[in-house]
Amino acid sequence: MENNFEQTAAQEQPNLPQLIVTENMRSYLYDMAGWTKFLGIVGFIFSGLMILVAFSMGAIFSTISQMPGMDMYSSLGSGVLTFIMLFYALLFLYPSLMLFSYAVKAKQGVLYADQLSLETSIGKLKSFFKFYGIMMIIAIAFYVLIFFFALVGGMAAA
Repeated sequence: MENNFEQTAAQEQPNLPQLIVTENMRSYLYDMAGWTKFLGIVGFIFSGLMILVAFSMGAIFSTISQMPGMDMYSSLGSGVLTFIMLFYALLFLYPSLMLFSYAVKAKQGVLYADQLSLETSIGKLKSFFKFYGIMMIIAIAFYVLIFFFALVGGMAAA
């Protein structure tokens, strides 16, 4: 039994190989969209909490600096930590937005056999993995630099 995905692909590009989307694949895409929507919403919540914590840094630091023996923490500066927390919140917000967008478009594509929505959803998923890959490359490079400087520092101290 052909579905709308197969018919649309056959009408638009008769000489090219067709990608057949089976009912199992549609089921997997639909289930995956539910989980990614959940992960996207959780990401939005954590980003919101990080933003709240970022704007609370001034109050947190003023309270900590009044405690006995905690004077050293007041010199760190709440503005710098507020900026860092806001940066991480925004950094975490982008992949959450990509996951949520993927989920909405994938469900729409699967439920209504909408080729354009499914294509858009796969594009959002690609953007999520590209972002994640770039962040992983940056993290690995950072760890290599830390290892290198620790090695050089250890050799210099010896």
